[in-house]
Amino acid sequence: MDLQEVEWVGIDWIILVQDRRIKWNEELNRLTGNKNTINYVKAQRLAWFGHVHRMAENSMVKKVCEWSPALTRSLGRPKNRWEDDVKSDITSMKITNWKDCFRDRTKWKTLVEKAKTSLKL
Repeated sequence: MDLQEVEWVGIDWIILVQDRRIKWNEELNRLTGNKNTINYVKAQRLAWFGHVHRMAENSMVKKVCEWSPALTRSLGRPKNRWEDDVKSDITSMKITNWKDCFRDRTKWKTLVEKAKTSLKL
């Protein structure tokens, strides 16, 4: 899967779930207003990350996100996990106090908006 296909799949699942056909770049640019789709997907991932971490401790979604299986990983290079990708996005934006930042919804929202236009992602 090349980067172009990742853009199609990412934007398809994020904002165009009800329409299950493959979209061409021109159509994606029109639908998103010529936004960088990769940055948009990463920003949406950051928004969900903050949302999950603000949830109550007994929330099922939070329990699933924090759950770690009792099984051992297979040999070789470990596969990227969703949380690892989010944390690498946070470090590429040079955010050091992200644990304090996601608790404050307005700060986190400005950070997500900054991620949509950031060239560092």
